[in-house]
Amino acid sequence: MTTRLIHLSDLHFGRDKPELLRPLIETVNRLAPDVVAISGDLTQRAFSSQFRAARTFIDHLDAPVLSVPGNHDLPIHRPLRRVLRPFTMYRRHISPDLEPTWLCPDLAVIGLNTASPWQWQSGWARGSSIRRAAMLCQSGPASRLNVIVAHHPFDMPAHSDKKGMRNAAKGLTKLTEAGADIVLSGHLHRWHVITPPDPKAPGALQLHCGTGLSTRQRGEPNDFAMLDIGKPGEDSRVTITRWIAGPDYRFSAREELIFHRGQDGWQSPSVQEIPADRA
Repeated sequence: MTTRLIHLSDLHFGRDKPELLRPLIETVNRLAPDVVAISGDLTQRAFSSQFRAARTFIDHLDAPVLSVPGNHDLPIHRPLRRVLRPFTMYRRHISPDLEPTWLCPDLAVIGLNTASPWQWQSGWARGSSIRRAAMLCQSGPASRLNVIVAHHPFDMPAHSDKKGMRNAAKGLTKLTEAGADIVLSGHLHRWHVITPPDPKAPGALQLHCGTGLSTRQRGEPNDFAMLDIGKPGEDSRVTITRWIAGPDYRFSAREELIFHRGQDGWQSPSVQEIPADRA
């Protein structure tokens, strides 16, 4: 028996593709996940109309949804509000909880708010948020898989020209020491998986998802990730499947990465291309 998590990111309502909206909703619901995690940038400019569109999208998903803000969910067009009440619209339309948690015996999904009015693009891994997430990682059995959801990546791919998040290295170290297994993020609009540098030591697997709906694709297709997590003690596998939107606006599975989590950390993945007739 597996637990299924779907990771969406950077929907950017206001710069979205309306023709992908229904296919994305229908595909996610057909896959019947146990939980959906959205790693920020639900809107393009934090307008009320964009938040309402994001809220409608969430309401059409059958599974529980855990979401965290991204830097575009802060009102850059309203400087005073951005400084004094940066999350007012997000709290009103999406959730009053900026760092929600979803728990079950085999899986913890822990939201981390890295959006900051003081670090507009790069983000900030606040010490108080890291400590809270670390405590939640330690609150369950050692066999439980702990997944952190944040908008900004902790490690930047070599090809990225964006500035790294403030306090990222220190925060990631504290999280992995506390038992964080996977970090889900977005922000870059590019699919990228970073395995721990030492496969024989505990560390976090980092998955950067692209954009599910936005026109701001940066040379990549619209995509989302599906994680199938084996039951601890019976199946150590975590299978990550990339779902991509095609020219017909339908999402299909295109690539699988199969990881095994052992006592010494993550083993090297096996990669499998999915034939078109299976997608």
